[in-house]
Amino acid sequence: MTDSSPASDPETWVDQHGDYLYRYALFRIRDPHLAEDLVQETLLAALEARNTFAGHSSERTWLVGILKHKIIDYLRQRHREPSFDTSDSADTSTEEFFTRMGMWKVKPDEWRFDPEAALNRKEFWDVFARCLSQLPARQADAFVLREIEGWDNKEISKVLNVSATNLWVMLHRARMRLRRCLEIHWFGGKTKEN
Repeated sequence: MTDSSPASDPETWVDQHGDYLYRYALFRIRDPHLAEDLVQETLLAALEARNTFAGHSSERTWLVGILKHKIIDYLRQRHREPSFDTSDSADTSTEEFFTRMGMWKVKPDEWRFDPEAALNRKEFWDVFARCLSQLPARQADAFVLREIEGWDNKEISKVLNVSATNLWVMLHRARMRLRRCLEIHWFGGKTKEN
């Protein structure tokens, strides 16, 4: 690597990429202190490996790749042992939406909005992050890995140490809770009540 390569000045990494890396980690981990630690570990790992950076991608892309691996390592460690926490398995959140026969108690409102416009608004992502932070940790992790990171179910099951069926239930519950939270906090609570 020459001095003219993109990763040649680690002293600029925090100023150029620190905020982006922090937001990236915070959105996925939902813990400000842990996000800071993961960014610090990422920058240290990048510093140690800077001579291996070939410049085939941007410096930020390279740093995000390192951060992704740090996040995955953290999630693997956190979910290494099978959870005996029954909060996910005994979750009754679907009782809020369905009758005992599995029918909707109150049919969800049809969302009339431009999804692309919403996704480009910072306010939407702020509300979404707040809704995501209200989920149980395993549900939030499963949702982020599946819907944000685009992992397949087999990979997620392995990292979270859950069965495919349990993962499906966790994802379903996460989606239901997120939908309800967004209906209240983004769409103005205009859902039908009994």
